[in-house]
Amino acid sequence: MIEDALEKLPEILKRNLDRNLCTCNEVPKRQIIQAIVEGADTLDKVRQKTYATEGTACCSLQVERLLECLVEGK
Repeated sequence: MIEDALEKLPEILKRNLDRNLCTCNEVPKRQIIQAIVEGADTLDKVRQKTYATEGTACCSLQVERLLECLVEGK
């Protein structure tokens, strides 16, 4: 559940959930978090599910940070 995932995030990563984290493909941060919650536990899986990082990949580091916070064992 996304609410449980948000509890794991540092306060700064909880901001602007409805703004596009991936501006190339207009993917909001909330959608990326939801994909991670639903099992996308690598950057490639997040990309396949949301198309985030498929443009210039300038959001890759931010997506990786979300993965670090939300995926056990990362």
